[in-house]
Amino acid sequence: MDDFLRAAVLGLLQGLTEFLPISSSAHLAIFPKFFGWDDPGAAYTAVVQIGTEVAVVLYFWRDIWTIATGWLRGLFSAEARRAFEWRMGWFIIIGSLPIVLVGLLLEDFIEREFRNLWVIGTMLIALGIVLGVAEKIGRNAKPISDLSWGHAVLLGAAQAAAVVPGVSRSGATISMGLALGYERAAATRYAFLLAIPAVVGAGVYKLKDIPGGENAYGWGPTIVGTVVAFVVGLAVIHWLLQYVSKHSYAPFVAYRIALGSVVLVLVGAGVITASVTVG
Repeated sequence: MDDFLRAAVLGLLQGLTEFLPISSSAHLAIFPKFFGWDDPGAAYTAVVQIGTEVAVVLYFWRDIWTIATGWLRGLFSAEARRAFEWRMGWFIIIGSLPIVLVGLLLEDFIEREFRNLWVIGTMLIALGIVLGVAEKIGRNAKPISDLSWGHAVLLGAAQAAAVVPGVSRSGATISMGLALGYERAAATRYAFLLAIPAVVGAGVYKLKDIPGGENAYGWGPTIVGTVVAFVVGLAVIHWLLQYVSKHSYAPFVAYRIALGSVVLVLVGAGVITASVTVG
């Protein structure tokens, strides 16, 4: 029963943090340390993210359907290839390739060396500063329809940095979008859409590890955590899109720097250990 409760709590945490630019993978590594729980493992982290991505698919189903059908029509029609949906389909495909390649090349590091609180704390602070600078220099002017091939590649490269826990998939992509001059809401919306192929792909790839040693929980608790993440994530998407249309990312910058600093101080003082291992 303890495993089900812990998996549900971590699913709640995943749903709350996946879409905010504060790194869900960092929180799933840090939170268990505070309560003396085993790390859920890279497999649990990857699979439970499927729940939040299903929330994205449900929330943006009209956008996804329009893009997907527009892209498919473009395969057979020259006229359809002049539509923005055709380009957007390719932008998401091309933008997804960097994180797939980096994820496969660095798989062992992601599961072991990168899952270290020195790394996570440092990345929380570093990306917090990057997000703050991007917010400061960004013009917050371009709509998503201004997206170009070059910017799609840069946004994909930014997302690839999120293989390191503490960076944040949405945080890295949004930071790049803001730096390139896109509106906060546009950058946030695109970050959500761009994450779908990578996150779902990683989750499906890691399904094979759920019963094994890379995951602290079995199938039952992992399913519970995934469902909780879906429900909470759906609410967070709606809230965040409303929030960024009127407010800056400054509170998230402050939170990242504060949390990263606390983690580094606690690890340095020996209160918690830096290693993140599955028991």
